[in-house]
Amino acid sequence: MSYLKEIWQSRELLQNLTNREVRGKYRRTALGQLWSLANPIAAILIYTFIFSFIFRLPAQVGDPSGLNNYALWLVCGLLPWLFFNRVLTLGVESLVSNAGLIQKVYFPRIVLPLSLANATFFTWMLEMAVLVVALSLLGSFVLPWLPLVALLMVVFGLFSVGLAMIFSIINVYFRDLSYLLTIVLQFWFYLTPILYPVELVETQSDKLGGLVGTPITLLDLYTLNPVEGFIEIFRNLLYDNRAPELSTVLIALGWTVIAFGAGAWMYARKEKMLAELL
Repeated sequence: MSYLKEIWQSRELLQNLTNREVRGKYRRTALGQLWSLANPIAAILIYTFIFSFIFRLPAQVGDPSGLNNYALWLVCGLLPWLFFNRVLTLGVESLVSNAGLIQKVYFPRIVLPLSLANATFFTWMLEMAVLVVALSLLGSFVLPWLPLVALLMVVFGLFSVGLAMIFSIINVYFRDLSYLLTIVLQFWFYLTPILYPVELVETQSDKLGGLVGTPITLLDLYTLNPVEGFIEIFRNLLYDNRAPELSTVLIALGWTVIAFGAGAWMYARKEKMLAELL
């Protein structure tokens, strides 16, 4: 409880660090925060062209929304992933890149990855506003589901921050981790049903059956990916316009408690040593 009290007492510092990240990222650029939309829009256009016109993946029909648009289906999964990717990529370096500040003054070190996540959340909201407009124009009744989207995005944010805290502590000891994580995230992206529906994995899993003579299937291993459940939740809410399965939400909450709990525990144990280690 004392650790949470310290975080609350440092809320002004958290806000200042968040503002620094938001305002400083595109300082002295003509378009400012609008540049934050460039990468996701470019990614959407590229992936839509490749998987709609070259590989011709069928568009998924929203149930019960009736939407039949691959680009929108893609972006409903892509935006949460981009948030997750940014939080981990920036968060893993949050301690090392702020070594000077850590060595000068004491404050709860958890404020550093939290400020990065807050700034990333601001970017995500801009992207989400564009998506909501597009979904609404094409017939999705998405507005009533937005409060639940926001709530579950906070849960996903805590999960992402938890992993970022774990990786940032490890990165203090092993500086190669930040480079390794970039490679891992590339594999992780393609092992998550963002570009393709999970039904393709189910089909291959049924063909293969049990792996190495065991009852464990490819789908069983695939669903161990914690991000897979979060992507399904966001697609259910935004694209299908329906509540996700309770079991999927409970599993996502479980992953969040484990990740954030482990990250907070590591920070509580290590933060007083960080100035010396850095």
